[in-house]
Order: sequence, then structure tokens, then C-alpha cells
Amino acid sequence: MVKSGKAKKTGPLAQSPSHLMHRALQLALDIYAEEAGSDGPTQRQFAVMEAVAAREGLTQTDLVRATGIDRSTLADLVARMTTKGLLARERSTIDARAKAVRLSPEGLALLEAARPRVAAADKRIMALLPKNRREGFLEMLSDLAVTADAAPEAARAEAKLAKKAAKEARKAEKAARKGGDLPKKVAKLKKAKAPKAGLPKTEPAAAVEPETVD
Repeated sequence: MVKSGKAKKTGPLAQSPSHLMHRALQLALDIYAEEAGSDGPTQRQFAVMEAVAAREGLTQTDLVRATGIDRSTLADLVARMTTKGLLARERSTIDARAKAVRLSPEGLALLEAARPRVAAADKRIMALLPKNRREGFLEMLSDLAVTADAAPEAARAEAKLAKKAAKEARKAEKAARKGGDLPKKVAKLKKAKAPKAGLPKTEPAAAVEPETVD
């Protein structure tokens, strides 16, 4: 049974957001596991089923956006849930290359049974905080989730800008090299047209008439 503690720790880890968030996640998952029970879905399975129930016919790409689960983990998760008979996959009517996901009757039954248990877990987690801090806590978690959802798109946009900047830099470098070669070409051309030094010009010799003998 998970119990709340009031004693606050000190030291470097007490000032580390990543460490504290990891500890908080462990606590939340422990509470979830206690409430969901051994026969209930895992937290990620529940998230997938809720997302599919909210909008049937989602592709795996849609589920990545809806749940925040990374693509490879989600693909493995959907495959295992399909094998268990909780999900069914069929060709998407929107994209023929993709597979749409829907809940099976068994999956829907498991979801409906799990909902009150998950609600109880959420209630226990929120009860660990003072009432006047619960709303702000949820807002901060929501803001972090939005940032996490936007991160892949932001990374792609940043990579695109970096690629464009590198391309422009290569163009500028190439233009600079061409500009540097131009004076050399002009000098070479002038040198080719100039008369050779050290050879004085000579006038053509006058014709000498042969002497006549009287």
C-alpha cells in the first residue's frame, strides 16, 4: 500500500526536476497498479483503449499523437493487444497504406471495467496534494504534455532550418570561391595579350640596290 510522506529530502536530487518527476511517476504508477489490479490493463493499455474509444479508426500514427507513446513502443503495444483480442486492425479508409485500430468487444468490456478503477487511482493521487494546489498541479502537467507533444514537430522544423542554413552557406562559399578566381582570370588574360618584355621592336631593313659597273 502506497502511503504519503510529509518529510522533504534535501541535497542535489531534491532540486532536480527530472529526478523528482521520475519519483512522482513511480508513485503514480504504483497507485495505478494497486487500483487497476492484476486483471486490469496497464496504464499505457488503458491510454490506448481510451484514445481508440474516443475516436475509432485511428491509425498508429494518430495514436502516437493522442497518447504520447513513442512509435516503436506503441507498435509493439498494439500488436500485443491485438493478439490478446483487445484491439482489431483493418485497412484505413482514409489511407490505404495504414492500418486503422478499433476496440474489440473484449477490449470495450475491459475498458469499461477499468474506468472506475482508474478514476479511483487519480483521486488518490490528487488527494496527496493540498486542495488549493491541485488545479495548478494539473495545469502544469497539461502544459508539460503539450510541450512534449510539440517536441517532435519542433525538432523537425529545427532540422529543416539547419539544413536550409547549411545549403545557403554552401552556396555563399561557392560564390565566394568564384569571385576570388575572377581577378586571377583577368590578370592571366591581360598577361597573354601584353607584348613580351626584353625584345626591342626593330624597323624593317631598307632594300639595298645592287651597285652597277659602268
